Amino acid sequence: MFITDNKSLNYSKKTRQKKNIRFLILHYTGMQSARVSLNRLKNPKSKVSCHYFIERNGKVCRMVEDNKTAWHAGKSKWKHFNNLNKYSIGIEIQNKGHLIKYQNFTKKQISSLVKLIKKLLKKYKIKKKNVLGHSDIAPLRKLDPGEKFPWKFLSKKGAANWYRKYKDKKFDYDLKTKRRIFFKNIYKIGYRFFNLSKQSKKDRKIILAFQRRYLPKEMNGKITNKTLIISQLLA
Repeated sequence: MFITDNKSLNYSKKTRQKKNIRFLILHYTGMQSARVSLNRLKNPKSKVSCHYFIERNGKVCRMVEDNKTAWHAGKSKWKHFNNLNKYSIGIEIQNKGHLIKYQNFTKKQISSLVKLIKKLLKKYKIKKKNVLGHSDIAPLRKLDPGEKFPWKFLSKKGAANWYRKYKDKKFDYDLKTKRRIFFKNIYKIGYRFFNLSKQSKKDRKIILAFQRRYLPKEMNGKITNKTLIISQLLA
């Protein structure tokens, strides 16, 4: 895999230690074209950037060195980590996104992404379960990389986490019990931005974020039997 340099100056200048790089965060650009995306990621006024950018044709460019903190995650949480910028490498994948015209990711993009992820996992000894989407770490405000992103395929290639096969099972729990079990499970997995003991309007967005990754064809914002089973398998 050939990586070209296309440097952005949007990063924190302090060098971080190799051991502090714990996560890979995957994004889509949500912009009209590669040119527009790259211009924004390099514009000092935007105050956003990433470490790697992958175009529709599979071309990969490095925008910020791994040992610098790029500005890609924003307000984010995963387990006991706050502000994931400090602990992660951000990868932007060219896609117009939900607000313009959400696209399927190309085979060349995913091929390049898998190679890049596996290289980074090995180099920094990152666990596969720590390859996350922006919507995992910021579920109330982000949708990317979205329901068309092939997480299961990445898992088969050793580049992400997935759940094992299971037999369908029906639960006779009431809604309150379902909620308690589900949110306890996803709290163990790493999701945050919700109250474990109290139902709120935020719940639906959290459930959708989980389904967007693990049940993309059944996104309804409700704790279905499949949603509950998968949360238990991953917890």
